[in-house]
Amino acid sequence: MRKTLLFVVFFITVCCMIYSCQNAGEIEQAKYMTGGKDLYTANCQNCHGANGEGLGELAPPLTDTTFLKENKVKLACIIKNGSSEGVVINGKSYQGKMPAFSKLHDIDVAQLVVYITNSFSNKQGMYTYEQVAKDLENCK
Repeated sequence: MRKTLLFVVFFITVCCMIYSCQNAGEIEQAKYMTGGKDLYTANCQNCHGANGEGLGELAPPLTDTTFLKENKVKLACIIKNGSSEGVVINGKSYQGKMPAFSKLHDIDVAQLVVYITNSFSNKQGMYTYEQVAKDLENCK
């Protein structure tokens, strides 16, 4: 009986340890999220809001998962180079200009994209600085 009890306790402990472990990808994404949140607060929050709700008619919300998913390859270009193109989100047109953040490094842009696309009800996974470099080569 005692051996059985010890085995059960040991088995449960091992299962809990395995379940609580994060894989390398989850750890990397968590690092990007942390850096991205700091960058968002410093550079984006004034216009897009603390919760990604946007700023009235001036700045679009970042809560539209569909728009972000369909335009994920353009986000690095928009962040790094700015945009004077209007956007339509949830049927509402936004014509304000997005300023360029040309001093941000690829890793900074990647962290911002990961934060934006995984916050505010968005869950779009990882986006690396290597992908930023590739996407920036295709900017119009």
